[in-house]
Amino acid sequence: MVGDTTETKECQLKDPMDLFRSGQVVKICAPMVRYSKLAFRTLVRKYGCDLCYTPMIVAADFVRSAKARDSEFTTNKAGDHPLIVQFAAKEAQVLCDAARIICPFADGIDLNCGCPQRWAMAEGYGACLINKPELVKDMVRHVRNQMDNPKFSVSIKIRIHEDVKRTVDLCQKAEAAGVSWITVHGRSIEERHQPVHYDAIKTIKQSMSIPIVANGDIKTLKDAENVHHLTEADGVMVARGLLANPALFAGYEETPFKCIQDWVDIALEHGTPFTCFHHHLMYMMERITSKQEKKVFNVLSSTSAVLDYLNTHYGV
Repeated sequence: MVGDTTETKECQLKDPMDLFRSGQVVKICAPMVRYSKLAFRTLVRKYGCDLCYTPMIVAADFVRSAKARDSEFTTNKAGDHPLIVQFAAKEAQVLCDAARIICPFADGIDLNCGCPQRWAMAEGYGACLINKPELVKDMVRHVRNQMDNPKFSVSIKIRIHEDVKRTVDLCQKAEAAGVSWITVHGRSIEERHQPVHYDAIKTIKQSMSIPIVANGDIKTLKDAENVHHLTEADGVMVARGLLANPALFAGYEETPFKCIQDWVDIALEHGTPFTCFHHHLMYMMERITSKQEKKVFNVLSSTSAVLDYLNTHYGV
């Protein structure tokens, strides 16, 4: 389950809330299916990312199956902290059990209340939870009450209602239950590519006394600064923007070649599967390659072919 973490007591766990107490805007890598795994988290941490999330893990599977734990979660002792493990859950005790298993290896958990995918909603996970504030409150309170480590954070990631008052009510209930912070993706369940409602995030921020993280359509460091000013949020969370440019938080407008070299080194060291290794490079090189180059690069089918291409064309 924990990669090269062999001794629980050696994990250098941190208090994620220290980031929010620093007074700086906290720069966060979002939970991304297939992508925000250990190797990619290692890369973005080299380029100014303060806090990383794992991809969403279904808590019930994680609790039930050692195989699921081994395939879904990998970390290491030193560099992969602070780390938040995001769970999909709909029962308080299942979430508590998952949190107890993970707590020696991570710095907090996050309850996914924002995933709008049909399968998640059909199972009672993700964004449908924003319509069940009492259940969210119950899950947060249970985890908070059952964790021995007071520094272990319990956060939630949500989407917004069309009526922002309902979202404020949800957030206030979660705050009363002891939630550490709340990440707000500024779109409703139905919205996909529509503009993000930063005004709604600001309203939520002004109604709360815990940290609020803004999420949605942040593609550059300038975007992150603008969203901070628009929303007054304590942190910014980035997903696709970091896939396209893992050095975004360090102020680069596009992926620098040094970052591509770092990805190659890290991915090979971690034994990253070829498809994932290649997909990350396709995202990173999107803005810096011609259409013709993409046609060639995107159909390469082995690690050695990719390494040869990078060496020949970019000296990487």
